[in-house]
Amino acid sequence: MNTLLLLLPALGWGLLPPVVAKLGGKPSNEILGTALGTLIASVGVFIVLRPQITLQSFLLAAFAGAFWIVGQVGQYHGYQKIGVSQTMPISTGLQLVGTSLIGVFIFGEWSTVVEKAFGALGVLLLIIGIWLTSITDRKQQGKNKQRVNTIIMLILTSAGYWVYNSIPRGLSESGLAIFLPESIGMVLAAVIYILATKQGNVFKEKTSWTNIIGGLIFSFAAVTYILSVKANGVNTAFVVSQVSVVISTLLGMVWMHETKSRRELMYTIMGLVLIVAGAVITTIF
Repeated sequence: MNTLLLLLPALGWGLLPPVVAKLGGKPSNEILGTALGTLIASVGVFIVLRPQITLQSFLLAAFAGAFWIVGQVGQYHGYQKIGVSQTMPISTGLQLVGTSLIGVFIFGEWSTVVEKAFGALGVLLLIIGIWLTSITDRKQQGKNKQRVNTIIMLILTSAGYWVYNSIPRGLSESGLAIFLPESIGMVLAAVIYILATKQGNVFKEKTSWTNIIGGLIFSFAAVTYILSVKANGVNTAFVVSQVSVVISTLLGMVWMHETKSRRELMYTIMGLVLIVAGAVITTIF
């Protein structure tokens, strides 16, 4: 059972990007459906478990969920601009770099010299891995400019993931207890994003509602990850969950038919290896 719990989060988070991309629609359709699907799942978890949570923690968790929308909107735009197989390694690597640095400077992690040395090595591997996965043979000026702009957009929106991953560290409640308020924050932020960008028509579009499937997949991964942490420990659960980036990248190439040259494929595989290695090192130390 413990081994199964280790693998399920990686499977869920690995399936999410290609499934959402396959369901189609604009990023606004995808983000609304994902947020609603997560809310539906979190209500079910709350009804079954009835976890206790303070008002302060509820509000902070909702705030974290709102920032998750920032990061996820960036990812969804990335799928459309440069594809799943290039977006996911870059986005995952950026999440790990930012979260690791926040852990050091805000939460006081890597307190010893040895921890700092290995932590810095892990971050360096992540950065090199991100760079390798972003290499492309395509030299057309228009496409190259779009790719660079998309990478810059991913860097900026990844800040949303950093906040989302950092706030729960300061809360005493369990991951399952803050799941509902996080999802409420996600839905509110998604609605604000849609209204602010004047895309109110997405509420009526079918693809917004079919993308609820994406939210259910995300919720499955999130809940099984929380259970895996309890059963296997934080380090083991987190490291194995990073296999999701390998799954999503490969599915992007195979299922979504995102083609890569032999050189691009070689650099992508090397980058994935370094990103997973960097995740292992920064987590262990």
